[in-house]
Amino acid sequence: MISTELTPAAEPAFYFVGVTTGKSSIMKVFPAWARHLGISECIRGIDCKWHDDPEVYRTVVDFLKHDELSLGALVTTHKLDLLKASRDRFEWLDPYATQLEEVSSISKRDGQLRGHAKDPISSGLSFDAIKPGSYWGETGAELCLLGAGGSSLALTIHLMKQEEGKRPSKIYVTNRSEKRLNEMKEVHSKMDCPIPVEYFLCPTPEQNDAVVAKLKEGSMVINATGLGKDAPGSPLTNAVSFPVNGIAWDFNYRGDLIFMDQARAQQEAKNLQIEDGWVYFVHGWLCVIEEVFNLDIPSSGPEFDRLCDIAAEARK
Repeated sequence: MISTELTPAAEPAFYFVGVTTGKSSIMKVFPAWARHLGISECIRGIDCKWHDDPEVYRTVVDFLKHDELSLGALVTTHKLDLLKASRDRFEWLDPYATQLEEVSSISKRDGQLRGHAKDPISSGLSFDAIKPGSYWGETGAELCLLGAGGSSLALTIHLMKQEEGKRPSKIYVTNRSEKRLNEMKEVHSKMDCPIPVEYFLCPTPEQNDAVVAKLKEGSMVINATGLGKDAPGSPLTNAVSFPVNGIAWDFNYRGDLIFMDQARAQQEAKNLQIEDGWVYFVHGWLCVIEEVFNLDIPSSGPEFDRLCDIAAEARK
């Protein structure tokens, strides 16, 4: 069930399709960015349930497609389910959307409804911002992705394209259900994968703990499950042992963030670098805003730094 009424836009409008959109910082950040960029400040949230009925997704996409002043949308959480339910509504999909079977960006151009999967770009930019590419070759560190959804898959796509010495030596992926793991395996099977990948069915946090325990010193652990934001909890128990000199990165930037609390409890003893999802948030939104409004927004440099400052100020 859509918890937001889909009424025709009275002015050029940008949409956020998620679960709890009203709680997102983007509701304050986007208008501030819009004033700086010279675009419409109108942003509207559309809340759907996790893994909602396909008819709900078709209704949302049909509204965006046919409402004249609705310019496009960023999609979180529902990226895979939305495209599966409404693929026939799109006239054009970018190569990543086709490869990953998801859309995180819905836009209109030349009478076409267009779908993009921006996560390989935005997750890659964020990953590279946390550690320079040379780190991975110098340390031989590994990566553990807790969760096999669209964001995790997108990051693996980015990493598979990095040259030797600028990518993790191995990737571990865990997930509570086998379906997502199999979907990831299917995508990887069609690629030239220079990084060895191990997939683990882990329906319990204790099983995730066991996978994290396998990691080499200096490795990165990512919470890509949505737990802590879209649903309560953490994919790990308090007994988890993070890798010494490692990195703990939560794709979430808001919510209970229990995963980050667990990492902080070991930060001093393990010399952990801890990152939330704020930089990912900034890159992810700017990539989609650029597409929907047909802008050229740099991903680094003074203008990007200015947009980061605007976001940080608006978030307060």
